[in-house]
Amino acid sequence: MDMKGFLLFLGLGLWAGIAQAQPELTLTPVAEGLVQPVDIAHAGDGRIFIVERPGRIRILAPGGEVLSAPFLDIDSRVSPANGERGLLGLAFHPDYATNGYFFVNYTNNSGDTRVSRFRVSEGNPNLADPSSELVLLAIDQPFSNHNAGDLNFGPDGYLYVGMGDGGAGGDPDNYSQNRQSMLGKMLRLDVDNGTPYAIPPDNPFADDDFTLDEVWAIGLRNPWRFSFDRLTGDMWIGDVGQNAWEEVTFQPAQSTGGENYGWRCYEGFSAFNTGGCEGAGAYTPPVHVYQTGSADGCSITGGYVYRGEAAPALYGTYLYADYCSGKIWGLAPDGQGGWENTELFDGPGGQYASFGEDASGELYLAALTQGTVYQVGANCESPAAPEIGGEGIICGTGAAAALSASAAPAGYVFNWYLDGALLTQTVDNALQATAPGSYQVQLAAFQSGNCNSALSAAFQVEAANFPDVLIENASGVLTAAPGYAAYQWLLNGSPIEGADMPTWEPQESGSYQVEITDEDGCTVISEALALVGSNFLPGLDRVTASPNPFGRAFWLELKGQGEFLLEVHNSNGQKLWGEKIQAAGKWAGQIETLDWPTGAYWLRITKGSEQHTIKLLKM
Repeated sequence: MDMKGFLLFLGLGLWAGIAQAQPELTLTPVAEGLVQPVDIAHAGDGRIFIVERPGRIRILAPGGEVLSAPFLDIDSRVSPANGERGLLGLAFHPDYATNGYFFVNYTNNSGDTRVSRFRVSEGNPNLADPSSELVLLAIDQPFSNHNAGDLNFGPDGYLYVGMGDGGAGGDPDNYSQNRQSMLGKMLRLDVDNGTPYAIPPDNPFADDDFTLDEVWAIGLRNPWRFSFDRLTGDMWIGDVGQNAWEEVTFQPAQSTGGENYGWRCYEGFSAFNTGGCEGAGAYTPPVHVYQTGSADGCSITGGYVYRGEAAPALYGTYLYADYCSGKIWGLAPDGQGGWENTELFDGPGGQYASFGEDASGELYLAALTQGTVYQVGANCESPAAPEIGGEGIICGTGAAAALSASAAPAGYVFNWYLDGALLTQTVDNALQATAPGSYQVQLAAFQSGNCNSALSAAFQVEAANFPDVLIENASGVLTAAPGYAAYQWLLNGSPIEGADMPTWEPQESGSYQVEITDEDGCTVISEALALVGSNFLPGLDRVTASPNPFGRAFWLELKGQGEFLLEVHNSNGQKLWGEKIQAAGKWAGQIETLDWPTGAYWLRITKGSEQHTIKLLKM
């Protein structure tokens, strides 16, 4: 039997890419006297649900009391809680408040995996209905170990199920690479459709006859705890090693699935059994490993990226632990495209079996044999959260809003966030904000003994809101978009003296634009209208060419009475287009210019013996 079936991986890392600060990790007991706690979950309210391996789910009430009556008791359906079997995982439906559904993963009395849906009882929110079980998955287990057992809803609303390779040692039947087996895989199910579930249409192998439709990723050994970053949607997996390496695996939120994490071909970064395997480049390696059987421990327990408020020094760090040694680490980007791992706690021997979050993102840790659940925190002297000032508007494409944060004490740099995601780290307290959104800043420690500050209050940066149509022509009178602070009309690119109202009646032929200024001081210049009016040709009310400058084509519109000859010439006098029209009101047409080179062109309008020209530009 593999003795690593119950393990803990906690990773903590700070964003600073120089020397990491090392806050003092704290574990505060919040629930004691439990029987082999192996999972922790929440239902979106103030309660914490604790899974006991023999087959019960207990409630830690908001006041700190563990309720005497179990939320769910299916002890009679669960295999004896020895080895790596038992009730192993719990996940609440994202819409639990409405439908009352939750999902569990357990091994039954035959030792096989069952993933089932239950429902809360009517009239008592602290009591589930054990008769409401609907089995979604029934998966045979060839051996007693490597059952994995974790399950979580992703930010996409689908249920993810982590499956071990079936047990024994070294995956003797190569289930992890067998695409017709659910063992050694990450599965993804649509539990809101189908009977008892449907396949998400974008599952990576949904149209692959060689791979089960449920499979999201392959090549896992025993994923003992995986989680989603509640802010970014990234997936983190603690995958238990064989005899050499414990693995932290990372899947970015933008992944479309289909990764092969390499087991049993590879363990960590090292070859394990490459018979029938592809080259190393065909597999996705872990982002961090530590050595099995060393002082660091023997079996990883995957954790969470901390997104709570009580321990700002841990914010944005992936926490994980080892089941045997009781050590806890933090893992975070190092700012150079890699990862920085920091040891934060040395138990020793905590037998930490699972991390879990509450509804607000605070982190908890279950000690299996102690029967205790701890809240994870960090002691440090954090500086006050900085404040942001500056401009709240970006005036246009290529522009920026100048932001600045209050000064940092010695030993800190600035982490700037946009809409909750890390944007940049810099020693400068100034930032040129080039995109609208919600900006925050954090003081990040880079000297030993210091701790990160909390995030600042949000500073909102908006983009200037100008309409798509800035200028219109009605019977020779030009009208700009109304309601702005200032206007300036231009003829052939030069300001017209005194033309500072929302409307302008042209007095000569040419290319007209309007510059509009809003109340924030942002300006925008409209596209040009090439205009010829009745002052220049009899019977012609107006001619408009837009846009000007033009690209692949421009729109020519004429209003008047009589026969007109319309022509476009290049700067060498060569006619590129022409049409004689008989106007009785309005005429319009699109002139295709795809094969015209960039440069200046002349629109010539002729009626009888009189003619007028106006300059056009192709960009």
